[in-house]
This record gives sequence, C-alpha cells and structure tokens, in this order.
Amino acid sequence: MIVGVPKEVKQDEYRVAMVPAGVEELTRAGHTVLIQSGAGAGSGISDDQYAATGAQIVSNDAEVWARADLIVKVKEPMPSEWPHMRAGQTVFTYFHFAADRHLTEAVLKSGITAIAYETIRDAKGTLPLLTPMSEVAGRMSIQEGAKYLERPFDGRGILLAGVPGVPPATVSVIGAGVVGANAARVAAGLGANVFILDVNLDRLRYIDDVMPQNVTTVFSNRLNIRECLQFSDLVIGAVLIPGAKAPNLVTRDDLKYMLPRAVVIDVAIDQGGCFETSRPTTHANPTYIVDDIVHYCVTNMPGAVGRTSTYALTNVTLPYAMQLASKGPERAVKESPALLAGVNIKAGKVTNQAVAETFGLECVPAV
Repeated sequence: MIVGVPKEVKQDEYRVAMVPAGVEELTRAGHTVLIQSGAGAGSGISDDQYAATGAQIVSNDAEVWARADLIVKVKEPMPSEWPHMRAGQTVFTYFHFAADRHLTEAVLKSGITAIAYETIRDAKGTLPLLTPMSEVAGRMSIQEGAKYLERPFDGRGILLAGVPGVPPATVSVIGAGVVGANAARVAAGLGANVFILDVNLDRLRYIDDVMPQNVTTVFSNRLNIRECLQFSDLVIGAVLIPGAKAPNLVTRDDLKYMLPRAVVIDVAIDQGGCFETSRPTTHANPTYIVDDIVHYCVTNMPGAVGRTSTYALTNVTLPYAMQLASKGPERAVKESPALLAGVNIKAGKVTNQAVAETFGLECVPAV
C-alpha cells in the first residue's frame, strides 16, 4: 500500500504523523511511504532522516494526497486540503467532527473513509490514541494557566505556587479523566490548592487515593461547579464525551461568580468546549477576555511541543497504521473492534452514533 504523510497545515501545528522508526517498519513490510518535504521540521526530524529509513520525499501535498491510498495525519483536514480528498481513500487522523459541521459535510461529500484517532477504543474500554495527547494537554494546561495568570498577560497577577507568607493559587479542574488527572497532578506539584470535579464517584475515589493532600475531590453538579468558580484563580475544562460535542458546564452567567481576571483553559475546545463563552483560538493569539475572565481556548495545544507530542502520538498510532496498510482498511476494520470504533464516516455515510446525533443525520453500520 502507498501511505502518505503530508505536512500539517493547521496554524501553529508542529507535529508530524510519522517518525522515521514508523517509516522503517512500513517499508520493511513492503509498503511505500511518501513524506512531504519539511513535514517533520517542527518536530526536529529532517527529510534526510526519513529518506534514510526508506521514505520517498515528495515536494508538495497535492502529490502525497493524489498517490496515497492511506493518508496518516495529526489534525483534521483543513479547507485547503478538502479538494485533495477522494472516494476510496482512507484518512487516519484526529477529526473531532462534532465540533465542525463544515468539515463533516466536506468529508461526507468526498467519499473517503474517515478513521478518527479520538474514537478508537481498545479492549479495556480506553481511548489509546487520545490518551497521550490528553496527557500532554493536561500538563500544558497548568503551564499555560500559570503564565496567563501573570499580569502582563491580563491575568490576576498570581503566582501559582505562592511563597512563604502568601497563599498559592486555587485551581479547579472540571473532569477527572486523563486530561484532568494530569492537570491536577502538575498543579498540585507546583503547590497550588486543587479541586477536581467529576460525576464518576469511582474515578474520584481513585483520584483521592493517588493524589497528594492538596488535591480535593468534589462531585460535579451545577451547585458545586459554581461554588468552585467563586474562589478559583484558574479553571481547567477537561470534560470529554467520545465523539460527541462537549457539554457546556459553565455558562456565561456563571462568569459573574468568578474572581476578576481569573483564567479558564478549555482543553475540551476541540470538541466544542465546555464553557459557553469558549471559541477556538490559536497559539499565535491564544486568549481573549469575556466579562473580565481570561479565556485560553487553543484547539491544538500539544502542537506547541511538537517533538514531545509527535513521539508520544506515533508510539500509539503506528500499530494501527500498520494494520490498515498490511490488511487493507476493509479487512483491518472487520478484524479489529478498536479500528471499527474509529470509523466515523465511510463512503458518504456517518457511521459514528455520536456524530450522527450531533448533526441529526442517519447513522449506518461501518461494516
């Protein structure tokens, strides 16, 4: 099979979908790998490194898309890439369809098979291709939150860790999944007072067992969220419903309870965001202010740490890419329940229930 890896075109996206080790595995198995020139530059990987492991270096994205049967990417196809998609082609990447009707319509029209990293589910019921980027985003949320609490960035002028004689910041994390747990751990490690909210009591019991004493677990409901907002300097939105649009757990009216120039980091923005006032931003212009609250809603947070994120992501995506290439998408999906769960759209039909419900479309079986 011909596998194509185009350079990511989303703004401030420095990740790449394959590293030289992956190229070597695929080429040893008899596949052809096309790498667009410069695709790995943001992650510190040169064209020569790819070529040394057997890749064919292609000068432009149009050729990659035209020749490849299987496209492996990091982020969803951008509008400039939509004309390249063609019927019968398989695209393997993060799609986050529920947050983008226009993308969904473009993919339906193209006739491709869209296999989404974020909905692949393994035998344990976890989301293995979402986990490493959730780990990165969760840890980054505190790093970014600490920065934007600084007064030059319009924040409250609060040092997250505090100093002797001055209390540390208070951080509330809404959602105790992978993102939330990583955010809470880093915030606690810096010395902040941390509250983590979730509706899953078993998860909260686990968090309570493994986290340090400065992390307090709170059952998530409207009243408790509002109470936490009142004394939080930094609020992390970390709620995920796989494949579906994130629920708005904090309304605009709720912002009036918050401290002036508190910061919210909406990690759920890829799925539409869990703050009503969230809208997508970029690393170049990451924040805006609504009702005196600083909002950080970058849609590709891990892209800023491309080298770390690329290797963390490709560690988990390569085995699935190998299955798709070696067996062909049809057979691979039939034989792998995990890959089957990843098929969101196929040949102009929605095959993921959550995506179908989001847009009021019919959902048909993928196989």
